[in-house]
Amino acid sequence: MTVAAEDRPTTRARRHGALCWLAVAPGLAFAAVRLPGLERGALVQAVAFTPYVAAGALLPLALTLALRRWGPALVAALTALALVAVVAPRALPSGQPAADGPALRVLTANLLAGAGDAGRLVDLVRAGDVDVLAVQEFTPDAQAELDRLGLAGLLPYRKLNPEVGTTGSGLYARFPLTATGIRRNVGFGFSQAYGTLAVPGAPPVRIESAHPAAPHSPSVVPDWRTDLAAQPPATPDGQLSVLAGDFNATLDHALLRDLLATGYVDAADAVGAGLTGTWGPYDGDPIPPVTIDHVLVDRRIAVHAVTVRALPGSDHRTVLAELRLPRRAA
Repeated sequence: MTVAAEDRPTTRARRHGALCWLAVAPGLAFAAVRLPGLERGALVQAVAFTPYVAAGALLPLALTLALRRWGPALVAALTALALVAVVAPRALPSGQPAADGPALRVLTANLLAGAGDAGRLVDLVRAGDVDVLAVQEFTPDAQAELDRLGLAGLLPYRKLNPEVGTTGSGLYARFPLTATGIRRNVGFGFSQAYGTLAVPGAPPVRIESAHPAAPHSPSVVPDWRTDLAAQPPATPDGQLSVLAGDFNATLDHALLRDLLATGYVDAADAVGAGLTGTWGPYDGDPIPPVTIDHVLVDRRIAVHAVTVRALPGSDHRTVLAELRLPRRAA
């Protein structure tokens, strides 16, 4: 059967329209999950890659405009705009509180079951003039090696819980630590060392090395949700608080945004470094970098800079946050 010449443009237009709607649909479905925070099951992992999806959402827009399919183009434009709007602010610095107290430098490092290069970590502490080091996946061998390399001389105060495997945690500090303890997460049993830091000239600061469960498969997402929901909230009318560690969550996960809403600021986000990857291909896995290591600080604390550095032997990068604390009342 021969298609009449006058019917060919109509057939082509229909095909182009169908192609455009097919191109637009994935981004629209993703936005419908990400924007209201509806991630569940395998979608928890997918949402971690929102910055990449936001960039990719421009491709359907270009296609629909090129083919002059105005309905799909409108949907593509709205989808891209919505996704870019939640991601782009992380690349822009935000205003800071007028904190005029002492500086505090906080470094967090996931040691990958103790395999992270201890020498490199001590070098980072020394070069960064670090005041607090929070470590996750902290083992007895890692503790011994860090001590041998002189970490105790740099950060003499500590609350440590080294354990074989991935469940250990530790805090090292330049200043005295009081009210210390170890909290055990329900999910994977990851521990979290905590304590209250006495910085001269500043109010006491509660610091905890955070490490909730990882949502590596849909079957453990309930553990991840339980552990993230149990992280200590900020106390805007009380003690200053800092959470530093491997949160196994990005700013695109609703549970982490809920934690921030209690009165924290993500330090990297505050200085326009919120899109810098901290976990991904660093141990050879072909996974685009995502930002799951964070330093969350009380909104009364100013953030001056955030630096992300490699840690050989680990699949995570270290995060150093340079902070300015409020001045202690006379």
